[in-house]
Amino acid sequence: MQYTITAPKVLKHTAQLPASKSISNRALIIYALSGSQIAPDNLSDCDDTEVIIRALRDNPYEINIKAAGTAMRFMTARLSVCEGEEHVLTGTERMRHRPIGTLVDALRRLGADIEYVGEEGFPPLRIRGRRLEGGLLETAGNISSQYISALLMIGPMLSRGLTLHLTGDIISRPYIDLTLWTMREFGADAEWSDYETIKVAPKPYQERPYYIESDWSAASYWYEMLALAGNEDDEVRLTGLMDGSKQGDSQVRYLFSLLGVKTTFETTEEGVPTTVTLKHSGRRVPRLDYDFVNCPDLAQTFVVCCALMGVKFHFHGLSTLKIKETDRIEALKREMRKLGYVIYDRDNQELLWDGERCEPHSEAGIDTYEDHRMALAFAPAALHYEGLRINNPEVVTKSYPQYWKDLLQAGFQIDER
Repeated sequence: MQYTITAPKVLKHTAQLPASKSISNRALIIYALSGSQIAPDNLSDCDDTEVIIRALRDNPYEINIKAAGTAMRFMTARLSVCEGEEHVLTGTERMRHRPIGTLVDALRRLGADIEYVGEEGFPPLRIRGRRLEGGLLETAGNISSQYISALLMIGPMLSRGLTLHLTGDIISRPYIDLTLWTMREFGADAEWSDYETIKVAPKPYQERPYYIESDWSAASYWYEMLALAGNEDDEVRLTGLMDGSKQGDSQVRYLFSLLGVKTTFETTEEGVPTTVTLKHSGRRVPRLDYDFVNCPDLAQTFVVCCALMGVKFHFHGLSTLKIKETDRIEALKREMRKLGYVIYDRDNQELLWDGERCEPHSEAGIDTYEDHRMALAFAPAALHYEGLRINNPEVVTKSYPQYWKDLLQAGFQIDER
């Protein structure tokens, strides 16, 4: 399938954003661990969350989490503490080539019974749940925060709790903080005891009603659209966001202020979802240097947006992009060339653009590599490239199923072939 996208002349729209995938997935795992009968409210309707919902509801022997990396990591830990249960956890072909050995090794050191069904270090996994003692566990801090979050969330279920010592550089710290915050919302005793160590007490989760706020990652694409739109009267309103959100990608509001987008909250009351209004400020930087180590999922948005705005950039902290749904560093370099921009990488963890251009050749369409964020981040480029084509656009269901419908409601024209 291929979509051809034509942007409206003026961008004025109120978008009903999806619920946060990150919070939904954490709240669901904690809900299951607590034995609660009260499911979280306003859960995300994305693929990644749906596979967790189905797994918890149906509890099959073989659990297929498809392409959901978060679900693979979180469910691996959760199934390890389900006493008396045995499951095989598997996914798509791409998922079976995404490494999980670091998490499995850590869980095994806690006493988990996990074996590889296929290639060593990769899914599928056969997991036999048992009571785990817990205690002190040391692991590298520069691994995926999803590994660390998976370990933390089972901490309250361990007989001796969990003391997690992270060595070296700690990446994506806001996602770890989001996990700790969500755990505490359900009554867990979990805190940083120093800069490198997290302590989780063996205190069970508590049953409680819980409402999921909207997704700041999804908001980033609307920020991108407004930044790329050229009309002074453009205005985008986004619903259900919170000022002071614990989501790491809420950093998007500050970053886009550097690209000329002003953010206004209807209310800044803590913990209260509200509507955010985006307008042009008329001011932007000529160059953007930023370390995305704490919000790597925003990288694609800013690579596309900055280049199209003529803003040179040097982005750091992108090492995890190599092991996402695709190799996002190579995918970005390849697809940006189709739009006429030469992007360079350095040491597989930095992306740079110094203004170099090349002959565009986007006739065949932007490839999405089974990666939702490629489609989500490149679609706003239609504001600069009339008739932009996106291949396999259905991948957005992984995190933002209503994206194309929302673009239609905002005045975009989308033709399918």
